[in-house]
Amino acid sequence: MTRSRTTPPVRLAATRSAALFLGGLLLALAAPLGGQRAELERVIKRTVLRNGLEVIAVENHGIPIATVELNVKNGAFTQRPEYEGLAHMYEHMFFKASKAYPNAEAFGQRAAELGARYNGTTQEERVNYYLSLPSDSVRGGIRLIADAVRGPLFLPEELAQEKQVVLGEYDRNEASPGFEIMQRLGAALYPGNSSRKNTIGNREVLRTVTPEKMRFIQARYYVPNNMALIVTGDINPAQVFAYADSVLGAWPRGADPFTVDPIPPIPPLTAPQAIIAEAEVGAVTVLIQWQGPSVRRDRASTYAADVFSDALNTKGSRFQRLLTDSGLWTAVGVNYYTLDQVGPITISGQTSPERLREALAVLWREIEKLDDPGYFTSAELEAVKAQRGTDNQFGIEKTSELTHTIGFWWAVADLDYFMGYVDNMARQTPLDLQRYAGRFIVGKPSVTGVLISAEDRARLRLTPTDVVGPVKGARVAP
Repeated sequence: MTRSRTTPPVRLAATRSAALFLGGLLLALAAPLGGQRAELERVIKRTVLRNGLEVIAVENHGIPIATVELNVKNGAFTQRPEYEGLAHMYEHMFFKASKAYPNAEAFGQRAAELGARYNGTTQEERVNYYLSLPSDSVRGGIRLIADAVRGPLFLPEELAQEKQVVLGEYDRNEASPGFEIMQRLGAALYPGNSSRKNTIGNREVLRTVTPEKMRFIQARYYVPNNMALIVTGDINPAQVFAYADSVLGAWPRGADPFTVDPIPPIPPLTAPQAIIAEAEVGAVTVLIQWQGPSVRRDRASTYAADVFSDALNTKGSRFQRLLTDSGLWTAVGVNYYTLDQVGPITISGQTSPERLREALAVLWREIEKLDDPGYFTSAELEAVKAQRGTDNQFGIEKTSELTHTIGFWWAVADLDYFMGYVDNMARQTPLDLQRYAGRFIVGKPSVTGVLISAEDRARLRLTPTDVVGPVKGARVAP
């Protein structure tokens, strides 16, 4: 979820210094194996304050702009059922009244004085808050973030107002034709743990939120040793580290939230499942999902997963020629979403009701071949890896986006994963992809979702057994 607030976006202008900085990064990404890490280590500086707060700085003097971002290892994955959606609610309350500012208007006024625009997002395994502002306001920006995180008041009137905003977001999501099937897919893919994947939350939980629940989240997760402050742009890292220490260094360390309240493991799927949801739609949408690897416990598989997905998504690949060039599917995409707590693997596509049965049959037959020796060639992987390297270059070109990227990887994996990503991804071979497919996809229990109109479903007499793939020794659980 992303919300825009207050001042208009600051225009960014390219300068020679910016070009030199970006050129350095681009050269780093184009460097031979091992080269990217060395160059990133040159430009990304890091320290850890005595209370465990990590501070990361990326220096770029191209334009007099900076980004100050606070990342918290919170998010949906910390939500027990009675807290489903409250990580997101907390994010909405962050820029409200605090001990330093009596209300949201006062916070906004101070942000405007700094020339800052601010926002926050909630994802499965992190929540982030950030300010984009002129570089001469960096100290003020760090102070503003520090005041918000250390002294929130959760005023009942502000919580009541923001609750209506969040419920409005929930209602808009619920009105989407895909909402129901995505909720049911999540419940099936993560047995007993769907609240830990659901950022939008549960309507009743949102409706009955209290300041006490906000304070529980604050006490459990908003402790310095569960956060990273990232400052990028036209800054001096040494000065950033010193100022961060002066503002946040005396904040006492808290108990490790994941020692106090460990995240329960997600049970593996034991049988294929099918979910058929009806909605007023013309085309048929199909989503097949498997439980994928954890980035903290099986890093090697996550690198293979990304190259695997890119290879199948490449126009002209065997997979795309068979499924989309043939006209069976209007589009088919493959994705692995990198997470610590079981990242999902998804194959999704759209077809017509008339072609659904044939399209599914051909797709499942092809899935069964994904771990065949020779399915992928070294030559096609080299092209895929080069393209992903280029995509990463574009992602790094804007330091504001780089801030969010570093924050995401810090939360779900660690900074070391980000620093070595391109080098490790470039080492993937056809055998690595074959092993990944065999370990997580081919013949493994999956959840298949089909979104179709009630009329087309009745006409096709579509049942759950018609849409699931083969798993030896398993029965369909509709």
